[in-house]
Amino acid sequence: MLKMSTAGITKAENNNSKFTEDWVPFKDIRNGMIELNTGEFVTGIKVNPRNIFILDQEAQNNVIYNMRNFYNVLDFEFWVIIADRPVDINMYLAQLQLLYQRSTSNVTRKIIMQDINKANQFMGAEFNVIDTEYFILFKEKRPEIIQKRIHNMIGTLANAGLNSTQVSNDDIRMILDNFLNGGQTTSFGTVMA
Repeated sequence: MLKMSTAGITKAENNNSKFTEDWVPFKDIRNGMIELNTGEFVTGIKVNPRNIFILDQEAQNNVIYNMRNFYNVLDFEFWVIIADRPVDINMYLAQLQLLYQRSTSNVTRKIIMQDINKANQFMGAEFNVIDTEYFILFKEKRPEIIQKRIHNMIGTLANAGLNSTQVSNDDIRMILDNFLNGGQTTSFGTVMA
């Protein structure tokens, strides 16, 4: 008879539940925050991307200097997360097709058709149309501290020329999908026999 030691079994393996939410340490997602079982909240900001390499050298140096100041001002633990979100370009394609139908100039129609063809290429199997999003998250218990940190982060990033907003519930769910499901968005429905 084979004996097994339980010393190396992790908490997740020891829990007999089949459901991820039973061993992930959070209660709820609301108001752009994850409420943890410990009473703490995980929240933060989403930073809109900006290509600084199209700026002149002095402007690039200013953004880098201000970002360095931003990170030096943060006196709490934080996580920088970069996540890819799939983008549905069907609406963009539909708008291009309407524009093509309304256009009377052959030159304009040709340019629009080139854009439509390019968009159709992106819809093919070999391409994944994604949008890369940047997040800075932190953990805190007290709501007044949370709001103060978010306000300070948004203001300091604005000084660096970067727009940011507090994360939404959808942002939080997308980040969790990326980590827990390998970027696959889950949508469960009724199984039909």
